[in-house]
Amino acid sequence: MQTEIYADGIGEITVTGSVLRIDLVSLSATERDAAGAPKAAFRQRIIMPLDGFANASDLIQKVMQGLIEAGAIQRRAPEAAAPAVVPDRAPAPNGAPHRNTSPNFA
Repeated sequence: MQTEIYADGIGEITVTGSVLRIDLVSLSATERDAAGAPKAAFRQRIIMPLDGFANASDLIQKVMQGLIEAGAIQRRAPEAAAPAVVPDRAPAPNGAPHRNTSPNFA
C-alpha cells in the first residue's frame, strides 16, 4: 500500500541549483491568524530535479485545461499579489467566504 498525502496548497517553492523543493501546507487545526482563519502549516516537502518539475508542470497544465473545458473550474484574473496558499475553490456567489468543510475542522 502506498501512503497518500493531503495538502491544502503549496506554501513555498525553492530552487537550489538543479533541485526544486515544493513545501506542502495544510490548514492548522489549532493556529489562527488575526482574522480567525486557520493558518497554513508546513506538512511535507517534495524534492525533484528541475527537468522532473518541467515535465510535471506540462502535465498539470493539461489537467487544468481539461478541468476548465469541463467547467469544473474557472480561470480568475491574476491578483496584484498572489496569496501564499491559494484556496481550492472560488468564493461563494454572494461573495461570502466558504465554510471550511474539511473533516479536520469543526
